[in-house]
Order: sequence, then C-alpha cells, then structure tokens
Amino acid sequence: MMKAKTILGALCATFLTSISAGAQQINGVPGSPSATTTIPGDQLPAPPEKFGGKIERDATKSKPYWPARIVPPKGAPNVLLIITDDSGYGVPSTFGGVIPTPALDRIARDGLRYTNFHSTALCSPTRAALITGRNHHSVGYGVIAEQATGYPGYDSIITKDKATIGRILKDNGYHTAWFGKNHNTPEYQASQAGPFNQWPTGMGFEYFYGFMGGDTNQWEPGNLVQNTTPIYPYVGKPGWNLMTAMADEAIDYVNRINALSPDQPFLIKFAPGATHAPHHPTPEWVKKISDMKLFDQGWNKLRETIFANQKKLGVIPQDAKLTPWPKDLIKEWDQLNPDEKKLFIRQVEIFAAYVAYADNEIGRVIQAIDDLGKLDNTIVIYINGDNGTSAEGQPNGTPNEVAMFNGANPGVEEQLKYFYDVWGTDRTYNHMSIGWAWTFDTPFSWTKQIVSHFGGTRQGMAISWPKVITDKGGIRHQFHHVIDVVPTILEAAHIQQPKVVDGIKQSPIEGVSMMYTFDKKNANAPSTHKTQYFEMFADRAIYNEGWIASTKVLRPPWVTVAKLPSPADYPWELYDLKNDWTQYEDVAAKNPAKLKELQELFLKEAQKYQVLPLDSSVVGRLVTPRPSLSAGRTSFTWTRPLTGTPNGDAPSLLNASYNFKVDVEVLQGGAEGMLITQGGRFGGYGFYVLKNKPVFTWNLVDLKRVRWEGPDLTSGKHVIEFDFKYDGLGPGTMVFGNYSGVGAGGTGVLKVDGTAVATEKVEHTLPFILQWDEALDIGSDTGTPVDDNDYSTPFTFTGKLNRITLNIDRPRLSPEDIKRLEAAARAAGDGPSTDGGKASTETAAPQVSGDIGLDLLQKVELRLDKREGCRKQAEVQGLGRLERIQFVRNCTQ
Repeated sequence: MMKAKTILGALCATFLTSISAGAQQINGVPGSPSATTTIPGDQLPAPPEKFGGKIERDATKSKPYWPARIVPPKGAPNVLLIITDDSGYGVPSTFGGVIPTPALDRIARDGLRYTNFHSTALCSPTRAALITGRNHHSVGYGVIAEQATGYPGYDSIITKDKATIGRILKDNGYHTAWFGKNHNTPEYQASQAGPFNQWPTGMGFEYFYGFMGGDTNQWEPGNLVQNTTPIYPYVGKPGWNLMTAMADEAIDYVNRINALSPDQPFLIKFAPGATHAPHHPTPEWVKKISDMKLFDQGWNKLRETIFANQKKLGVIPQDAKLTPWPKDLIKEWDQLNPDEKKLFIRQVEIFAAYVAYADNEIGRVIQAIDDLGKLDNTIVIYINGDNGTSAEGQPNGTPNEVAMFNGANPGVEEQLKYFYDVWGTDRTYNHMSIGWAWTFDTPFSWTKQIVSHFGGTRQGMAISWPKVITDKGGIRHQFHHVIDVVPTILEAAHIQQPKVVDGIKQSPIEGVSMMYTFDKKNANAPSTHKTQYFEMFADRAIYNEGWIASTKVLRPPWVTVAKLPSPADYPWELYDLKNDWTQYEDVAAKNPAKLKELQELFLKEAQKYQVLPLDSSVVGRLVTPRPSLSAGRTSFTWTRPLTGTPNGDAPSLLNASYNFKVDVEVLQGGAEGMLITQGGRFGGYGFYVLKNKPVFTWNLVDLKRVRWEGPDLTSGKHVIEFDFKYDGLGPGTMVFGNYSGVGAGGTGVLKVDGTAVATEKVEHTLPFILQWDEALDIGSDTGTPVDDNDYSTPFTFTGKLNRITLNIDRPRLSPEDIKRLEAAARAAGDGPSTDGGKASTETAAPQVSGDIGLDLLQKVELRLDKREGCRKQAEVQGLGRLERIQFVRNCTQ
C-alpha cells in the first residue's frame, strides 16, 4: 500500500512539474544530444530543463542527460521582413508607379497586395513600432532618435517590458539577423562604450550588419558596424556600394545558417537605406533609368499617369479622387524655367535609379532563399517605405542634406554648375525637389512627417507565403498599421507573446494580426484594426472604423522653423473614408458631432499611449540636451588614437566657444596626418598637420571652408592650439522663439607653442548639426575628409600624438538676457516657448518665410545679410541691449 502511494505521488509530482513547465514536449529521446523541445513561450528565456539523468560518485554508474535544444513549433515559417525608406504609395510599379520594382511585383504576384497599410510618417518611430508591435510613443519613439526629449513617449528608449520580435523568436528557437538601417538605438548609446542592450544584438538579433542612425553615405558609410564593431569595408574599393554589400551579406548569412542547421527557421530583417537621402545608385542603374525617360513631362503629368495606373491595377477604388496640387506651396511643372526642369529631372532620375537598384538587390536576397528551396515556407513581408516620400529636399532639391538641416542650400544655378554632373556620386549627399515627393505620394496629399494626411502614412505592402496564401495576386483593402506586423508573425509561427521576459512582466502588444486576410474567403472581411491614433510634431489624426479626424497641416515638412499656434489650437478636418478614400473632401462642417467624438477619442488614445505632451518644434529638438558620455562635461582629454565616437556621444562644438590643445612630437623629416576631426565632406571640422604645417579647417556644409594654417613645424615637441570665441548667446534663445543665438559667428586663432600664427573671423557657424553618419576620430580620419583637396582618409598621423585636450565654454543666458528675450517675444506677439506662442485659429495656416520662392542659398544669404545690416544699424543708433534685440528682430523680418 505504501509502495503504491509512493508511485502515485511520484506520478502526481511529475504531472504537476509538466504543468508548471508549460507541458513542454520532448522530441526524440529525452536527454539525448539530438533531443529538441518546443517551449510554451510565456516565459523567456525558458526555465532550465530539469536534469533527467542520474549522478552517482562514479561516472560509470551515472547517466548523462542533455537539455533539449529549443525549436519553434513544427512547420513554423521563415520570415523575411523587408522595409525600405522614405518611399510613398505611388513610387513602386506594384502600386501604380512608373519605377520598375520587379521584386515587389513578385511578392505581390505570389501573394497579396495591401492598399490600406499605414506607418507613423517618420523613420525611427515606424521601425520601433515594426519590431515591437506597439505604438511608437509606447516604446519611446514619438520622434526620431536624434530628436529625443526627456518624456517617456519621446526618449528613444524601448523599455524592457516591450520585447522585440527578434527577442521573442530567438528565444523560441529561430535564427535572427538584421541587415541595413538601425534607427532604434538612442543616439547617446551608439558609441563603443555601449551599453549595447538597445543595439540590434541586444534586442534579440543574433547578427547585425548595417548602419547606426537615420541615413548614411552609401559609397563611404562612416557609421557602418558588424554586430557592435565599426567596419570600413569600402576602403581601397572604388565603386563599392552598401546596397549591394548588405545584400551579399544577407545571402551569405542565409546560406551559412542553412548549411549549419537547415531545419532551423530564420527571421531576417532587411532594411536598406534606400530611398532615404542621400540617393546613391550605381552608374549602371542611373543609365538604365535615364534611358527610360520616365520624367520628361514633369511632375503634374506623372501624377496623372500614376493615378490612372492605380485605378487599372485596382489598388485604389474606381471612384477615388485625385487630391489637388498645392499651387500655393509648390510650382506647377509648366511654371518652371528650363534650368529648373533640367536639374529636377536629373534629381528624380537618380532617385528612381536608387529605387530600382534597391529593389533589384532585394530580389537577389529573395532569389537566394528560393534557390535553397525555402521560399515556399517563408513569409515575405515587403513594406514599401517607412513613411511617405521625403520632402526634406526643399523646393530646389539639395546636393547636401546636411546643409538643408542647417538652413543653407545652393540655388538652381549653383547646383547645375557644380553638382549636376556628380549628382548621386560620392561627391553629393543629395536629395530631390519637393515637387517629386508630393507626386510620389499619389493619390494622397502631403508627404513624410505628416500624419494627418495619407501622403505621409500610406505604404504599399505585399505579403507572400506560398505554402499558405492561395489567393495569389489578391488585393486587400482592410485598414492596418505597422504595429500589426509582429502579431501577424507570431500567429503564423504559432508562438505566443511572452508574459515575462528576463523576469520583467511584458506590456501587451497593441497591434492585431493580419493573418485572417490570408484566407481568400476574408478578402472583403471588415478590418480587425478598428482604431488608430497618429501624431508627429503635434500634427495628428485619429482613425476609427472608416472615419478619420485630422488636424490641418500648419507646417510644410520642408520648413523646419515656423511660427505655429499652440497644439491645442490647431484646426481640425474630418473625412468619411468609406466614401472618400483619398481624404479629398473635408466634411467637418457637416458632421460636428462626429468630429467632436473623434477629437475626444484622440485625447484618450494620447493619454493611453504616452503621446503627451504635444510639441510642434522640429529642428530645435536636434540641440536638446540628452544623456550621453559627454553630457555635463566641458573638458575632454585623449591620450591615444580613437576612432568611431558618434555625434550623440561626442562633445559638440556648435554654438559655443572652445579650445583645443594638442601635444605632439614631430619626428625627423616632418609629419602629417589627422589630430582630431568630427564630420566629413558634407559638414564638420578637422585639426591636422599637412606637409608639416598645422591646419584647422571648418567645412561649412560643403558650401564654404574656413581654414587656418601655420608655418612648418620643426622636429621635436610642440603644443598646437586652436581657440575659438563664439559671438552668440547660444541655443537658449530658442526657448523664446528666437534663433539668433545659434549659428552666430566668432573668431578663431591658431597657435603654435603659445604664439598666434593665424587668425580668422567667421561670420556664421553651423547652428544645428554636423554630418551625422561620420564620427569623432583621433589620430586618423574614418569616412570622408573635411577637405578632399588636402588629404584622403584614413590620413593617419605620422608623428607622435601625446595628448589632446578640449575645453568648451557654452554660453549661458544671464537674468538680463532672459528678461530682454521675454520682452522681445512679447513685443513680437510670441510666448516664451518653442512654439512661438499662440496664434489665432482664424488664420491658422503655415506661417513661413515670405521669401520661400527664392532658392535656399539666396534665402539664407539674404537673411544673414539683412541681420548683419540690422545689427550695424542698431550699433550706429546706440540702442540699449533690449532695444537692440527688438530692433534687429523687427528689421530682419
């Protein structure tokens, strides 16, 4: 009887253990080296399997037992998750565009096209939502990482209660890899000091080959890493291009893991830099597209062509209306002069070549999976763009995106003269005119950055899974959002969202699965995604079951500084999407009750998902103080070469006084090479020795270079010094709606052993940002040179570098400064805030510069000349400081 009770107790204990462990099932002989198990997945990592062998004092009497290897549920598919960059609904041929995208066509032909799929209208936020299944504010990405502010919805931190799809699948037995753009590491955690938990390898992706940040030079990417190590594979390889290199890497990866573990499924995130600026296709693709003459009739005719194609393909309803051209903001094609047309066609042909080139490389990756016989059970999700096409290129386009973000740009004549022939090569960081951006978002209005209108958020997407999707070539019109991708993948793999990861309770996934749409019988089923809020830079909208309430667009995306009303005072519009697919007719006046209902719903969603506080500022957030390795520090010392410190962790010299002292030893016969540099060809500074002469160069976004040069250095020890005194009040003035404190001039002095050898006055400095895809380097230069006429990278210093010190003196507003700025703001009708105070909603419209029709270089020069002239007038009149500020402000305007 006792023996029976003992056996029964043991059986009960075993049963209870299996229940508590989630009833894991062992495949094969338990304890054998080949045993596998599929875990419940509610707890990650899975609890260790209990040792099932026997341990005695003597190994010959013991029995070994290996923990079972974790594998996904039987039949779990491979996942290829593709997302391109800055590409609107009307770009690819798959959704009516004229640019050939055969790889996307292939996925649509073998699977389904989704015509009502949405992004967040900006890079980092969409990608954070894509990998977590949560809204972008829920995971700290209300804006891009470089604009992070100290609020939970905006701090660029994906907290540990929101595990990514990479982490979930990896712990369930998948191989996981990420290729291309990573815009989801906080800018201030991107250095080699880490921490690395917010890098791809720390978010569940076992292998990473890509670039850190929003974009990169495709010819010479200074921010390229492999796992967590900076790499420079392009050095000494003319014609090397990252788009091809990352496709090669992905193909090598999938072949490698297939050879090593052919039965283990994979998740690959493939995220090209294309077609974010800079547009860098290879010459053969430029020729292919140029020869097609796709754009000679201009953007208005192209828009009509795309719209007609979309109706033929059935990717828009037959009764859809084409939204009107914004004549008050963008010239019609027939209004352009021949030089403008010539330049703009060149710009768009390079963009289109980049689209086609990227799609071709994506096609190579897809084909590699097919060649391995794995495509049948691979779910391919190909999302065309992480937001609408970018209008950040300004009215005339730009040869240098870094210049645009600093408020400067050459005009059409200068671009034709100096940049036309090298457009898209390593000599440009190029972007196209806003007219093309608007056109490529056909049939919708607006572009990237705008969430209130579908030009910014509607992305063409195709999904194939040959083993499961039988309605090949089908079209799905259900409303869905980027947060729905993670739950779709989990349902397809029969893997649940974990309840606990690393001991931390997980917040619920906020998206819904789209897998119901894979079944042909659900082709016209109602969407399971009923409600979705949108917000970006205080532009906002709320979708609910066929209705969308949207704020009026008050700042065109190409205007980074504008006087706007308080976000609470934005006017709203209302659209009935069941009868108006393109947001053509605002029906707010006819449906005031519905509008009010949706406005109240937006506020509830905003409070639920960490959207508050609303903030309309754009460029000002680039200089917002953030945690970093340099935060709070004014003194820095380096005693040995060090490369690869990104801007987010490097000390910033912008809008400040500073002093470099470099202790070097020049060997017999002289020396040359880089001492310290930050940035490169498209904006930055370099302190170096050139043919034995000390040089300090400021590259003002490739439009001007200011240079200090000293005499030959004798052999032996020297202290080379560069001292800069800044004239402005600093970024603190921006709090009062006043940008005069940034980008001011100053005086630089180059010294050798305490003696001044060169003095130069700089009229204006860079106000906001250096070239972001390059790093701070000591002892050599990675990426591109600050002056190609002086040296080529890596330009390693050939002398002995003993010590570099940097001391920074940042301006601080005095109590008197603050009072005067407050008074000036009140006199101008502005409040002391980054929004510039409230404006009447009766005239709420984009309040931008009246000289918007000028090319940007002319505009900037005009403003700078006017401001300098106004300052001199104020000095002549002997005005006090407060009166001087008011006079200069009013005079400049």
